[in-house]
Amino acid sequence: MKHFFAFWCCLLPLGLWAQRTPPPPPADAPVQAARTELLLDPSTDDVQVQALPADTAVVLLIRHESGGLRNKPHYVLQQYGANLHLRREVKVDIPPEYEVQRLCAEPGIVYALFRAPDITGKLLALAYDARGGEVRLQPFDTKLCRQVVGLKAMAGRLLANVTLTDQQHQTVLLLDVATGQFQFLPSLYEPLDTELTSVADRPAGHAEFVLSQSNGRKQRLQLKRLSAEHGQLLSSEFVQTESERSLLTAQLSPPEDTTTRLLAGTYGLRDVHYAQGLFATDLTAKATSAASGRPALRFYDFKRLRHFFDYLNPTREARLRDRTARREAREASPVHWHFHLLLHELLPQPGGGYTLVAEVYAPQYNYSSYGSGAGLGPYNSLSGRNAYNALTSGYLPHTTYTNGGALVGFRTSHVLVCGFDKRGNLLWDNTFVVGPGLVRSGLEEAVQPLVLADGHLVLAYLLDNELHYKRIRQGEPSPNDTKVELLTSANSKTEKVLDVQQPELLPWGGNRFIASGFQRIKADRGAERQVFFLQALHF
Repeated sequence: MKHFFAFWCCLLPLGLWAQRTPPPPPADAPVQAARTELLLDPSTDDVQVQALPADTAVVLLIRHESGGLRNKPHYVLQQYGANLHLRREVKVDIPPEYEVQRLCAEPGIVYALFRAPDITGKLLALAYDARGGEVRLQPFDTKLCRQVVGLKAMAGRLLANVTLTDQQHQTVLLLDVATGQFQFLPSLYEPLDTELTSVADRPAGHAEFVLSQSNGRKQRLQLKRLSAEHGQLLSSEFVQTESERSLLTAQLSPPEDTTTRLLAGTYGLRDVHYAQGLFATDLTAKATSAASGRPALRFYDFKRLRHFFDYLNPTREARLRDRTARREAREASPVHWHFHLLLHELLPQPGGGYTLVAEVYAPQYNYSSYGSGAGLGPYNSLSGRNAYNALTSGYLPHTTYTNGGALVGFRTSHVLVCGFDKRGNLLWDNTFVVGPGLVRSGLEEAVQPLVLADGHLVLAYLLDNELHYKRIRQGEPSPNDTKVELLTSANSKTEKVLDVQQPELLPWGGNRFIASGFQRIKADRGAERQVFFLQALHF
């Protein structure tokens, strides 16, 4: 018995070492080319990351809380190069009443917009010149701005999507960072439930917006082009259908391509809340039925897509498709899907056309401790690939409580990827099925796309200390569960990541992502360390 016990004691350290050793990376895993660590703590420090692909730079805005009532927080800007070496550090004096809301960038310049929560309408814009190192601070006293929900930069001006103090409307606020002048754009004064997307034409100094307009039963889209210099309305047009379909939301192709204006988005069937499928249209081509003179719309029901239901297990998908086929055979009304899609900006394809990336999401609710399945939300009876019920689940965008549950976030079940030609013809579709843990508190992009030099696409997200990704080669099937662990050390010493907070992934151009977040790390023989990390991932 003594020898048996000694034998297992000898094997125990080897077993523990094997548990700490990460599995070998997949064959197509990205190269973890560079890493840097900052001794920061999430309990006292806040870090905002902005990638500048055109300048091969990453800029951090760091807010450090010194502690104590009289010690105001201090801010610093740090700029890193391609190898994540510190290029420049600049201290910034931000008054203590401000809190950062959003970051954005244009080539060579990073912008941060701050808001004073206790002073209605008071904003502060920061502009950092990444090429010269200069910093400009510009205050704005708007009186009416309540929250900042979106931000884009155009030639030294900021276009901020804001909600207003009446808590019923939203608009776009034009901020001139150089002069301190601002104006609310009256042509974009809309109810809070209006879907609003935009593209910026920086060379021309224009911005184009897509707005949804609904009467409660039917919905159409309105396109407005505005000058970014003075906010004048330059043109306006409607896109709508004469059928029972409603156009829900859409994205416009980047304005750099002057040969086409592709509009692609989602439509509903006798419903303005749930998406039934995708539509696309070339706004430069008129309909062949000259009576209306409107652009021809092409519709693609989700059931017509080859990969949309890949998130279901094969048996369940077969039953679903069989059910829809039987309904069609007896000419019954079509199945009404209950999906919500968050659209990314359209991505140009090599040789022409565009790729649409859309995240399929569902709300997550926190229920009381009474009753079965308490605290797990409405999908507690399902897990993994079956966690989203295509026929019964749905989301009312402005409902905070449903059946006694508080809305706490949004879970992405899968990501739809579609390729269109310039005329709106669907060329291929694919799907990235994500893990059940991908939940975010706000309705923002959870998965990041990266266009590679060979024209293929990588979709990826961070979950704990793992990068989950999928290579999209048009409609070709590929694994959905590819992942690689982030390395904390380039040498052979064994380290274990005990905790990860605020993980973030951003496209960095040149086949690279930049990953960041707070990590608590334990070396094999040494003390723990708490760091904020930057990590370059090269595909």
